[in-house]
Amino acid sequence: MAAPPDPTAWDDAATRRAWKKLLISAALGQVLWPTAWVGLLAWYAVMSVTWTLWLFVAPMAYTFYRTFLQWAYWRGALRARRLLRQYPWQVHEAPESGIGNLPDVRDGYAWLRFPDPEAPDQHVTMVMHSHVRSVWWGGRLGKRAKAARREQVREIWFAGDPRFAAVIAVPGPRHIYVIH
Repeated sequence: MAAPPDPTAWDDAATRRAWKKLLISAALGQVLWPTAWVGLLAWYAVMSVTWTLWLFVAPMAYTFYRTFLQWAYWRGALRARRLLRQYPWQVHEAPESGIGNLPDVRDGYAWLRFPDPEAPDQHVTMVMHSHVRSVWWGGRLGKRAKAARREQVREIWFAGDPRFAAVIAVPGPRHIYVIH
């Protein structure tokens, strides 16, 4: 007989490890992006050649942008932890999914449908808003994704309430993403 499932997703050691990786990547980004920006600025100052400014504009603008964007990664990681501590993992086999083509979903945004807890015969659409981590999911949920890629998201772990917010992951858990 199989062991009973954990009361919450957080009680699973693999979930805590996956969340720690998420938090560590947020922390590293908080240090590395500003360091890269300052390094590029210092390199430009040392070079002191006007024409080289054009080589540094795009990388400096991107690192500056990522420096401020990094706070969203912290918020996402902390929100994921809050959801994982409250809800157990549920396994969904091949939930309905796609990219765009729904009235409430902007083109290019990936979405998934999960059963409504109050009415199991109805479904709630959850949208993956534009985010660096949504790229991995979007490349596997679209109708035009190759079969091998779609197979990677055939089984989805879900912890949360589809009417509000949830954490999704592929078995392991890997590729944790907060969806609402």
